[in-house]
Amino acid sequence: MSESRARVDPVRPILPLWAAILSAAGAALLMDLSYPDAAVWVLAFPATALLLIALIGRRAGSALLVGAVFGILFFAMLVSWTSRYLGPVPWLALAVVEGVLTALALVLITLAYRWIPRALPGDWARIVVLPAVVAALWIGRELFIGSWPYGGFPWARLGMTQDQSPLAPLASWLGVSGLGFVMVFLVAVVIEMVRLRRGLPRMSPAVPAALVLVLFLTPLFPTTATGTMRIGAVQGNGPTGYFDERTPFSVVDAQTEATEPLYGEDLDLLVWPEGSLDYDPFQTPDLARRLSLISTRVDAPLLANAATGRNDRYYNTSMLWRDGAAEAIHDKRHPVPFGEYVPDRAFYNALAPDLIGLIQREYTPGENSSVIDVDGVQVGLAICFDVIYDDVVDQGVRDGAEVLVFQTNNADFRGTDENLQQLAFARMRAIETGRSVVNVSTVGTSQIIRHDGSTVSSLDADEAGALLEDVELRSGLTAGVVLGPWIQQILLWGGVGALVIGWWRARRR
Repeated sequence: MSESRARVDPVRPILPLWAAILSAAGAALLMDLSYPDAAVWVLAFPATALLLIALIGRRAGSALLVGAVFGILFFAMLVSWTSRYLGPVPWLALAVVEGVLTALALVLITLAYRWIPRALPGDWARIVVLPAVVAALWIGRELFIGSWPYGGFPWARLGMTQDQSPLAPLASWLGVSGLGFVMVFLVAVVIEMVRLRRGLPRMSPAVPAALVLVLFLTPLFPTTATGTMRIGAVQGNGPTGYFDERTPFSVVDAQTEATEPLYGEDLDLLVWPEGSLDYDPFQTPDLARRLSLISTRVDAPLLANAATGRNDRYYNTSMLWRDGAAEAIHDKRHPVPFGEYVPDRAFYNALAPDLIGLIQREYTPGENSSVIDVDGVQVGLAICFDVIYDDVVDQGVRDGAEVLVFQTNNADFRGTDENLQQLAFARMRAIETGRSVVNVSTVGTSQIIRHDGSTVSSLDADEAGALLEDVELRSGLTAGVVLGPWIQQILLWGGVGALVIGWWRARRR
């Protein structure tokens, strides 16, 4: 009896601390490889397993250390592109902050492994309830880091690794967070089944077979095709980086030159990327006339983007331009902290005055609709990093968007994985919402993407060019859009609530 209990004791650490630290470091490496550029999606599963194994049985202090090793190394590799121009300080600061927040949240998973088996000692609880709580706490960690501090940084969500995986359609049913929950749950179930190492609860062989079929053969949630829209997307490859040398109107000149092959083509909408205009066209008459001329030559409205000023505030603004005026505008909803504005400027300026001094403008978050009407077609917008925030994309689709357009400027990260990571997020948004996506960058990579995440056409990084396609329009809300926010809240508060109940029952037992 004592031997059997020793084999299944869920409280004892699986690994000594030194091995747990190595396991966490290996998890960080594999997890980074599951994201682009490598994009080996299957590695997200062993990465998750290595981290969970390293956390099992740890006390809070050692779990914090293990979590910090994973978090700091993982973010240091994933967002190394932040050091491209500004050097190691912003990169290390971001990696350490995100890594420490990750470590703090991972302690809760360690506590779940300690308390839940004591509160519910049965085998079925070990292979169902415990993995569910662990997976819910994992998603809660993602939501926490994705919303705090300063609006959060939801860049490293587990579900986003699966854009080219057979599991990706699950996002159209459960949302990206729901997909991440399923992934962690499956890994945690396998770990517990291996840990039990004795008579498992009896089940029919049809159960795991059915589960495999559901997970890998789930179709996309159905949406309805409503027609097509002929969209041209132009990647000018101009000097749009923060430190690029430029002459007056050099950016719009590059965009104009790359647009010339579309003159005479049949277009419904011409799209330029974020930062495609050198100046504010509302305050620069020459630039406004240039936009009107281009719109006339392609005989279609032009969707461009620039920094604009209104009422003593600055905005990152996309405008639909035609007949000498903007028919509609959309301001970026989530300006990037320390990129487009500086929170608590006086404090951070005292720490790094040279770096903080580079950021002169303070962009204001937009409050207008992310959907614009283009001759009766509803087009949903997201500017640059807004693609990683659920509220912008989901609200656009709820407001009737039939196609999504993502405008971005990756020039500050030339030669890094940043543009490919962002492109993977765009593909997952297409799958999650059931909408075609036009993702256009100043310097690449630009793509037109079908609603199933597959690529229609593409422009490689660091080349000028134009895409022209009949982009499918679709209507109807996926379950991922409708249920996704509810699933997030259920997982967030359900995981925390289950942990509290587990602590209370474990104490009583």
